[in-house]
Amino acid sequence: MGKSTTRRTFLRQVAAGTAATVLAPGWSIAAPASAKRVRHASIGVMGQGRSDLGEIFSSEKVDIVALCDIDSRSLAEGAKLHPGARLYRDWREMLDKERKNIDSVNIAIPDHMHAPAAMTAIRMGKHVYCEKPLTHEVYEARKLRLAAREEGVVTQMGIQIHSHDFYRTAVMWVQNGAIGKVKEWHSWCNAVYTRAGGKRPAGQDPVPDTVDWDLWLGVAPHRPYLNEQYHPFQWRCWRDFGGGTMADFGCHIFDPVFTALGITAPMWLSAQSEMVSEEVWPAWLLVDYEFPGTAMTAGKTIKATWSDGSKQPEVSLSPHISAGYELPKSGSMLIGEEGTMILPHVGHPELYPLEKFKDYAKPALEPLNHYHEFVDACLGNTKTGAHFDFAGPLTETVLLGNIANRFPGDKLEWDAEKLRFTNSKEANTHIKRKYRRGWKVRDL
Repeated sequence: MGKSTTRRTFLRQVAAGTAATVLAPGWSIAAPASAKRVRHASIGVMGQGRSDLGEIFSSEKVDIVALCDIDSRSLAEGAKLHPGARLYRDWREMLDKERKNIDSVNIAIPDHMHAPAAMTAIRMGKHVYCEKPLTHEVYEARKLRLAAREEGVVTQMGIQIHSHDFYRTAVMWVQNGAIGKVKEWHSWCNAVYTRAGGKRPAGQDPVPDTVDWDLWLGVAPHRPYLNEQYHPFQWRCWRDFGGGTMADFGCHIFDPVFTALGITAPMWLSAQSEMVSEEVWPAWLLVDYEFPGTAMTAGKTIKATWSDGSKQPEVSLSPHISAGYELPKSGSMLIGEEGTMILPHVGHPELYPLEKFKDYAKPALEPLNHYHEFVDACLGNTKTGAHFDFAGPLTETVLLGNIANRFPGDKLEWDAEKLRFTNSKEANTHIKRKYRRGWKVRDL
């Protein structure tokens, strides 16, 4: 990546993997073969929403029909970029009024509202591109996956690097046996989403005339508005709205490992963290997992760790890397029987020992675009790589780590089929949340 390339610019260049819905995951039964263009609506139009919408529109096969945002300032900015689109503040009203006029939606709003908007659209037969993490709750992720299969709609989660040749190269190297069977892996991220003291601040501020605070809160419990505490970005720090560092980056960073190794649901997990708060996420989190082994792993099970904030694994865990090597700020380390792969978050994978792999061939990969892949799948021409049959279980695993944060040191045994912990009734109370009155959503 050149020095003049920003992360946002870089992510706009990213691309798409492979997959297999009930037909084959990612395929649509809703798009007629004669369809030439996709009629699209956006829920959330600034920040990541602006980026997602712009990339979807850049396929040149999309008509932007409607835009929705709870902030009228954002909506006005979106309208400048897509003149002619009908404007809404409430996504429920938009989907109801535009259901005959749209084929697809993208969702880029706070995590706690992903599932309600996505489920409503799916049950209307609309194709859905939803930002990561797919949902705020484990239960929601399972229900979205099942609903998307039942309705036969195209889905894609916003893990754009899934499609880039960095991650696709890493997947191919592992699956081709470059480092042998994988014995363990470690993933980490140095980002921090928290609030000092772990408590909700007192008081309230007048709600700006441009913001519909009740719509922003949506399914979450009511709380007073406070300037710069929740909207437009700081919501990631708060348990009611975001998922902290793990939810924001875990789906990205676990993605290529899950793809390469064919990872399914964990059998158990256990966490340590800086603190436990009912209000905010900790400044750092460590989660140990054990998963069933696969054809790509060295044993009947494989252990993994997640660490964030100030924590990361020791390089000495790998027998293939020389002392003094500095790990990237975020990424994964896969330790195999015959070598180790370091995969930075948004960076090219490296194989160790360096001398052994100095001439190891890089695969020739066709450029793919994560967003355009979604559009083409909506037209019935291809399939998506991060469809909800893949993104749902991945999101469940990440969100389970956030549940474990509430029970530091406890080994939580997980039954994925029954969607429950077998040894903790209290942990099971955090798999699903109760929606605020007036926000009932079918199937959630």
